[in-house]
Amino acid sequence: MSCAWTLVLFLLCSALSVSAEAQSTGSQTVSPDGVAPQGVNPVNPDLQKLPKGVILVPGAVASASDTVTPLPESGGIANNTYTSQYFGLSYPLSPGLFEKHKGPPPSDSGYYALAFLRPSSAFKGPTRASILIGAQDLFFTLTPGKNAAELVKYEKDHLQAEYKVERAPTEVKIANHTFMRLDYMSPVAELHWSLLATQIRCHVVKFIVTSRDLNLIESLIQDMDKMKLPGEAGPTAGTGGGEFPVCIKNYATGQNIVERVDPVFGEHRFNPAPVRIIIDKEGRVRHAHFISAFPDQAKAIEDAVRQWRFKPYLRDGRPVEVETGIMFGNSSRRTPSTTAGKSAADVTN
Repeated sequence: MSCAWTLVLFLLCSALSVSAEAQSTGSQTVSPDGVAPQGVNPVNPDLQKLPKGVILVPGAVASASDTVTPLPESGGIANNTYTSQYFGLSYPLSPGLFEKHKGPPPSDSGYYALAFLRPSSAFKGPTRASILIGAQDLFFTLTPGKNAAELVKYEKDHLQAEYKVERAPTEVKIANHTFMRLDYMSPVAELHWSLLATQIRCHVVKFIVTSRDLNLIESLIQDMDKMKLPGEAGPTAGTGGGEFPVCIKNYATGQNIVERVDPVFGEHRFNPAPVRIIIDKEGRVRHAHFISAFPDQAKAIEDAVRQWRFKPYLRDGRPVEVETGIMFGNSSRRTPSTTAGKSAADVTN
């Protein structure tokens, strides 16, 4: 899903929540004769009857093998600052912005809506703006591109016809780091978008600013100079190392694996289950992050990868930690370039 459509979904959800609040306070849930409207539970009006033909199935969720290791989705806002320990990112919010909604769980292609910022009720400006902070895992993305620069160019080349490019992908400096910037607008909606992207730990971290006011967008971008980012951040860099594990796509393949045990699944499912693992200096899996998996899948995969052994990865002659991705299961949407090698990823579930 493109950044623009992700933002539209967030805005739509916000509008629907306001509409729902108005309806719940302005209408009766039970008629005067004591009969509840169709589909409404008279005891608990918040519970609605499931429409015919609809089956609810508990879905795949994000989880991890421990609660100590930071995750991309575990960042949050405190003291008016968005902080992500995983990305080594600290972003003081511009005055008047707050987080209205928490982001949804990550997708099975590794896209995260990390935070959605909108003006508070105390905001007195003549126009308003919103900021979506997102991240795309480069191990599992369905979009062709090896880095942030290539992904931003791809988004520009694949904008829908109703959008007009106002600034082609350009390198800009923010907080002493290089970002790729893409500006576009919708003449019909009279809205402007500014996408700013950099790469950290093999993820494209995005800030998408939306407003009708171009001056307000520029002001919010200037406020981003107060951000703190890791030294590796950049449009074509951001491959870990230093304080982070070195991130290597498709590392769990071939001769890198010394020992491997296949997961034993109690129930066969057909969803893709993307997993990020951290391999310690001795070649053992010390952490597994299940981006999207059913609980029973996650347990089976964790039990298996804990027994895997890798050749220690050397950098400058010294062993270092490695972070890589493995896709368990099958997905018809994926191409060979977006899956791990046969020795690790072709494990059906």
